[in-house]
Amino acid sequence: MYSKGTGDKLEKVVENIISDYSNGRDIDRYEGFVQPDKEVIIRIIGQLQNIIFPGFFKNKTYKVYTVRNNITMQLEDVLYNLTRQISIVLRYVEGCESIADCDSDECAEKIALNFLGKIPHIREYIETDVAAAYDGDPAAFNKDEIIYSYPGLYAIMVYRLAHELFLLNVPLIPRIMTEHAHSVTGIDIHPGATIGKFFFIDHGTGIVVGETTEIGDNVKIYQGVTLGALSTRGGQSLHGRKRHPTIEDNVTIYSGASVLGGETVIGHDAVIGGNSFITSSIKPNARVSIKNQELTVRFGKPHTIEVTGIEPDDSWFYII
Repeated sequence: MYSKGTGDKLEKVVENIISDYSNGRDIDRYEGFVQPDKEVIIRIIGQLQNIIFPGFFKNKTYKVYTVRNNITMQLEDVLYNLTRQISIVLRYVEGCESIADCDSDECAEKIALNFLGKIPHIREYIETDVAAAYDGDPAAFNKDEIIYSYPGLYAIMVYRLAHELFLLNVPLIPRIMTEHAHSVTGIDIHPGATIGKFFFIDHGTGIVVGETTEIGDNVKIYQGVTLGALSTRGGQSLHGRKRHPTIEDNVTIYSGASVLGGETVIGHDAVIGGNSFITSSIKPNARVSIKNQELTVRFGKPHTIEVTGIEPDDSWFYII
């Protein structure tokens, strides 16, 4: 299979890598694959999507004849796999650093059952998100199109699932879930963020919502928006502090805007124009825009230059 001498050379590479594992670094830990399984967690997301939208998505593995039969089989599968994954990550919880430190299986099952009991609550919120997307997007043909194809709704759904696990103090798994949605949609919502009903993400790519962000009801944000921290230089010393902004009810934030800082509050019914950079609070009902932009156009021979100032009018705030 190999050319002459390749086997010996490969064995030497193996020995060098094994030796490199003995340096005691974080990346050198080897614990017999007792780690959460990302593929299983992603599969759980898919099964939960089937349960949240029973008439839209289904698991083709099962032959089912009734809604009860369908939900029961899928919930049993989710409960088994989610319990196993939670049991694995509980060692990250203080006081439960190893499987032997606590009855992790029993504890994990209780957490998983608690989480599954919240599905009707999660669906209540997701229904409002679907409505917000349909009401807010004139390009939407119907709500089915939104459920099947809108990346913003998918990212919000995964966030809402992950957020409930986050509230149950499950480590690692919520972040794996939202980072999967991030990789699929380009929308990065931390599971620790607090988001109200009727949340609409239009277009979506490049959106960042930080861990301590608080978002009220009826909020609409466009692509490229960052709801972030004003500074991350403090690193872990900032852990647990309010680092991200608060967005009150009925706020619209247009593409490319950045709203930063834990003390920054965007008041209710405010409109934040595209490419705005905000690090201090905005009063309710305000309209924020970048003024005095110039558009330069070259035409003709010899070149004639025309410079036109752009002053947004009221209609500008509602066009995307």
